[in-house]
Amino acid sequence: MIKKTTLYLALSACLTTIGCTSKTPDTTQATTTSNIEFLAFGDGGYHVDYPKTKHITNPKNKQQFIAAELADWLEDYRPRAEFDHAPIYVYPDTNIATEQGGAQAVGIAMAKLCETKQCQFAIQLGDNVYPDGADADDGKDDQKRLYDLVYAPLKPLFQVDPKLVVYSALGNHDWKSSRKGVALQTQWMAQQANFFMGENGYYSYKMGEPGNDVEFFVLDTNMLLAGQIFYDLPLNPDGSEMDEQQAIKEGRAELEIHDPHEGPQNGEDLAQLAWLKQGIANSTAKWKLVYGHHILWSIGGTKYSEGHVLRRLLMPTLCKYADGYIAGHEHDLELLTDDCSKFDSGNSVGKLPLIISGAASKMRGKHTPFAQFQERQYPEYDLLWSKSFVWGFSHISLDNQTNQLDVSFYTTPRDLSGKVIDEGRFSFSKRTR
Repeated sequence: MIKKTTLYLALSACLTTIGCTSKTPDTTQATTTSNIEFLAFGDGGYHVDYPKTKHITNPKNKQQFIAAELADWLEDYRPRAEFDHAPIYVYPDTNIATEQGGAQAVGIAMAKLCETKQCQFAIQLGDNVYPDGADADDGKDDQKRLYDLVYAPLKPLFQVDPKLVVYSALGNHDWKSSRKGVALQTQWMAQQANFFMGENGYYSYKMGEPGNDVEFFVLDTNMLLAGQIFYDLPLNPDGSEMDEQQAIKEGRAELEIHDPHEGPQNGEDLAQLAWLKQGIANSTAKWKLVYGHHILWSIGGTKYSEGHVLRRLLMPTLCKYADGYIAGHEHDLELLTDDCSKFDSGNSVGKLPLIISGAASKMRGKHTPFAQFQERQYPEYDLLWSKSFVWGFSHISLDNQTNQLDVSFYTTPRDLSGKVIDEGRFSFSKRTR
């Protein structure tokens, strides 16, 4: 069952570039334990009551919806035999179809797991509010939206442990509408006992007893990407990445253009990178973990251009100082590593674990030819395990006796029962000295 560890929270986001909030979680009822165990889930902020506009203005019935999903699948050069789709939801008294979300089922499953397994806190990996974040131009009340999409799916978890705190990151969908929308979400979380988010979107905090502790560095990766100029490149029919110059010449390279409100103001993206580098280098915690919404590597076949950019920005720091990087964005479960051979590893040893846990509501598939291409093309990269077209989450344990990071993956079935299915457990030795 859930036991709260003796915690101490060090919000080291109180730098000149980022402000502190006065809210801190209540840890007065903590029970001592030397290990640190927590849930990791992402991309859970979807519900059929908040659909994409196109699903209403350009409606499809169930058969048309599945046919459109298949057409998109084949257009991306994915194997026909591997095609699947999320369960379909049809709006009452209509024939309008959309995909069924699994946020409620995942919330139930996490609660069931935490009745038998320690869950001292949880990390939320972004895209907390679909499809356009708060302040969306849809006539709906934002307080109700935030309750429905962020709080309600996790009510079973809070019923098991009313004091459990979720430490949240921002994703690209959270940024969709406006900076006001981001601020609305941040302010809402500041008013909730069970949620925490640094007021500028990136922040750090510590958990555990001194000497057996972990410091988390939470990134706003959307802000980092919005500060970069790069192309979104298509795949070749064999699943390989098209050469950038060839794609530009053929007019197939799409310049990634962010909405004006997403662009960094007053160098805040550069300030965030400097904050991470300085903070993690100076951290006195035993473990250092970094998490954010966007991936560094993945097998989904659509996010790889962003991965190239973020690896360039983050890997020199992560390879030298971090014990792992955790992300969502891909709506699946993946476990990968990077051996850091292309970056100065400094005082670190071993491969960098990369955990993707973005299956808390929407289902997406693997791009097998692209995954095989990455294995051939990038010797530093390794795919250890994955599962697609699922709803699920992960549980991570930092074992201070063995100095192991253990990650377990769980799924829950499409019947919305919230049943917990154990998909496997993997261990990594601590990287940093």
